[in-house]
Amino acid sequence: MLSFAEEIYLLALDEKTGKLMEGAKDPVLGTVLIGAVLTELTFLKKISTDKEHLYILDPSLTKSMILNEVMEIFKESHKEQTTIDRVLQVLAPHAKRIEELVLTELLQKGILKEEDRKILWIFPDKRYPIINDKEIVSVEKRIRKILLRESKPSSKDAALISLLHASDLFAKILTPK
Repeated sequence: MLSFAEEIYLLALDEKTGKLMEGAKDPVLGTVLIGAVLTELTFLKKISTDKEHLYILDPSLTKSMILNEVMEIFKESHKEQTTIDRVLQVLAPHAKRIEELVLTELLQKGILKEEDRKILWIFPDKRYPIINDKEIVSVEKRIRKILLRESKPSSKDAALISLLHASDLFAKILTPK
């Protein structure tokens, strides 16, 4: 099962080019990935929030490098309670690292592969084509069924759709597809 961040990254990836779609790059992707990690931590009951504060409920390790690193950032930067604004300020400089960790986990799971290419035989260009599209097809089907009102969203699907909508990635990701 993929995390929110992994699903969003796959949806933002152009399946043909193996690169992120236009409009799904920094700072948009970094911000939505931070939101995805916070959402994941909430569903795992590691953190909780109210309108203004974030509370650490369970600082124990998870199976995810990403979640563990974010929890470590929380531990280093504040106590068991802080404002949501402060959390976002603390995590914003780590957005690129979170993106790298998401990519690493997708590579390790065998969903993506890394290809090094050269543009004009000089400039390096990395691409990440999808090897196993079963996961991305599953996410797209779930979202499509919900949007076409063929099924009711689970709380996790509702959270994923909310993240996509709030980041303005919905129109870019699910256009003609």
